[in-house]
Amino acid sequence: MSSGIRRAEARAQSLREQIEEANYRYYVLDQPEITDAEFDALLRELIELETINPDLQTSDSPTQRVGATASERFAAYEHARPMLSLANATTFEELRAFDDRARKVSGGVVEYVCELKIDGLAIALDYRDGLLLRGGTRGDGRVGEDVTANLRTVKTIPLRLREAPPSFLEVRGEVYLRKSDFERLNRAREREGAAVFANPRNAASGGVRQLDPALTAQRRLSFFAYQLAVPEAATQWEALRRLRELGFPVNPNVAHARGLDDVLAYCTQWESRRDELDYEIDGVVIKVDDAALAQRLGVASRDPRWAIAFKFKPREARTKLLDIVVSVGRTGTLNPNAVLEPVQIGGVTVKSATLHNQDYIANNDIRIGDTVLVTRAGDVIPRVVGPLVAERTGKERRFKMPRRCPVCGSDVDHPPGEAMSRCTNAACSAQVYERVRHFASRGAMDIEGLGDVMAQQLTERGLVRDISDVYQLDEKSLAGVPRTGKKSIESLLRNIAASKQRGLARLLYGLGIRFVGSQTAQILAGDFGTIDAIADADGEELQRSEGIGPEVAGSVELFFKQPANRAMISRLKTAGVQTSAPKRARAATGTLAGKTFVLTGTLPELTREDATELIVGAGGKVTGSVSKKTDYVVAGDEPGSKLAKAETLGIQILDEAALRKMVKK
Repeated sequence: MSSGIRRAEARAQSLREQIEEANYRYYVLDQPEITDAEFDALLRELIELETINPDLQTSDSPTQRVGATASERFAAYEHARPMLSLANATTFEELRAFDDRARKVSGGVVEYVCELKIDGLAIALDYRDGLLLRGGTRGDGRVGEDVTANLRTVKTIPLRLREAPPSFLEVRGEVYLRKSDFERLNRAREREGAAVFANPRNAASGGVRQLDPALTAQRRLSFFAYQLAVPEAATQWEALRRLRELGFPVNPNVAHARGLDDVLAYCTQWESRRDELDYEIDGVVIKVDDAALAQRLGVASRDPRWAIAFKFKPREARTKLLDIVVSVGRTGTLNPNAVLEPVQIGGVTVKSATLHNQDYIANNDIRIGDTVLVTRAGDVIPRVVGPLVAERTGKERRFKMPRRCPVCGSDVDHPPGEAMSRCTNAACSAQVYERVRHFASRGAMDIEGLGDVMAQQLTERGLVRDISDVYQLDEKSLAGVPRTGKKSIESLLRNIAASKQRGLARLLYGLGIRFVGSQTAQILAGDFGTIDAIADADGEELQRSEGIGPEVAGSVELFFKQPANRAMISRLKTAGVQTSAPKRARAATGTLAGKTFVLTGTLPELTREDATELIVGAGGKVTGSVSKKTDYVVAGDEPGSKLAKAETLGIQILDEAALRKMVKK
C-alpha cells in the first residue's frame, strides 16, 4: 500500500469519527460543538475522498446516510423476539387495576419506568459486532418490512455503536417527525403544489416506507430508542442507561416511578405539558422496571402484562361544517366526509373529518352549516362528534346520500339495516387503484412487483381500468412507466403470467367482494367448483355452504348480478385466469371429518390459506366466527376477540403444532 493511500485511509477514518461525533452531539445530546458550515466542510471532504478512492467507503460511513438504490419491494424482517403491542388504559382506574395485578404477583410495591408515548412508527434495529446490520417495521409483531436502506438515512440512528457492544443486539424504538420539521416539510410541499401531510405521524410512517431512500432522507426523520430486546437487561432503567452509552438517543423525559402514585403524577404532568414538546405524544407508556418480575407477569393474548399505554384524552375544537362530500372506497362504500372551516386541534390544522356513514349523520342530526364539535380520535383521525344545536340559525341543510355513485354514475345500493351505501360497479375508477392493490397482494393473486407505487402508476396512466386489464399489460405498455427497466418489466410480466394459476379461492378473494375473506373464498371454491356456479347461485344456494350466512350470501349474489362485474370475469377467463377448483364432497371424510375449526391470529409457519387447505383436506370445515358449533379454535400470535369468546364457551384451543398432529393422526 502506497503512503498516499495510507494517508487517505487515515484521513477518511478521522473524518468519519469527527462527523459521527458531531452528529451524536447535535442529534442525541443536543450540544453541538461545531457550526453547520464546519460540519458540511467535513462531510464534503469525506465524500470527495471516497469518490476518488471507492475502496475506502465503509458500510457505516456517514456518506451512506444520504440514500441508496431504490427497491421495488421490501423484503421480510423477522424479529428476534416478538414485537408486542400494548393494551391501552384511558382512566386512572384502569391503571390501578394494572398495578393491582402486578403487585399481586410481586407481593409488594412495584417500581415502574414511565416513558412518553411518541406518535410515530415503531421499528427494530439489528446490530452485529457494533455495526447496523438491518432494520424493520413492527409488521404483525413477528415479521415486518425490511427498511434498512431508509433507516440508514435517519441521522439519530447510529450506524456504528459506541462503547463495547455485544456481538448481537436488537433495539426497538420509534421513528418520528418533529413538529418543526413537519411544518418545514408541508411548507415545501405547498410551494411545489403537492398535497400536504395531515400530521407528523403519517409523514413519518410514509417516509420510512419510501421506495427511494433519498426521499426518506428529505423528511428529516428522528428516532428515540426505548427497548433493549436482545440481550435483556436486569431492569428497564438499566436498559435505557445502556442504550445511551451505546450512542442511542433516549427520550430525556423518562422517569423512574416508585409506585402507582408517581405514575399517576407523571401522566397528569405530561398531559398538561404535551404542547411544550417539539414532537407529538398521545400518552404515556408504563413498564414494570424489574425484568424478572416482567417475565413472571408474562403475556396475555398479544399484550404484555408488564406494560400498558395510558392514552391522553382526545382533543376537541368547535368549527363550522361547510359541506359534506362523498368519496368512494375500495369495495364501493360511499363515505361522507365533512368539509370544515380550518381549525387548530393539537397543533394540527384540521380542514376535513370523517362522518362515518349516513346513519351516523342522521342519528346525530348533523346538518350542513352547523357549528360542530370536532375531535382527533387517538390524536390522529379527525371526527365530527356532533352539532351545537343551540347555535343553529335555521339556514342549516339536511344531508342526503346520492342515489348514484358520484364518480361513475352507477346505481348505489343501500341494503336495509346496513349503515353503508355502495357503488355496485367494480370497475368504478374511484375504486380501481385500491382494487388492483388488493388483487395483487400476497393473500390474493400474489403478483410480486405490482405493489402500491406500480398500482398507482398503472391506474393513473389509464393502463389498468379494472383488474382484468392487468393481464393485458405487455412490454410496450409498461415501457413508459417511470422507474421501470427491461429486467423489472420482464419480471413483472412473468409474475402476472404465473398468477393465472393461483386458483379459484385466491381469485375470489382478490375480487374484493364484500365479506369474502380468504377463508370464505376457500369454502365457496370447494363447494361450487367454478366461478360460473358461484355467479349463478342465488342466496339460498350460497347459504348451504358452511359458515355462509344471509349477509355474505347477499353480498356475493349482488356482486355477480352487476353486468360490469360479469363482463370483467369474462375478460379474466379469456386471459387464461384459472376460474375452477376441485369440488369438495359435502359429506367430508378424513381425520378431521365432522369437525369445525376457526382460525385466529398469525401462525408461526402456515398462512391462513395454508391452514384452511390443511383442515379442509383432512375433511374438516373452517368458519369465520366462533359459536357453540365450533369444535376447535387454532390460535397464533395476536388472536383477538375470537380467542376470548372460545375460552368463554369452553372450546378447545390448538396451536399450529397441535393442529398438524391432529391431521397426521
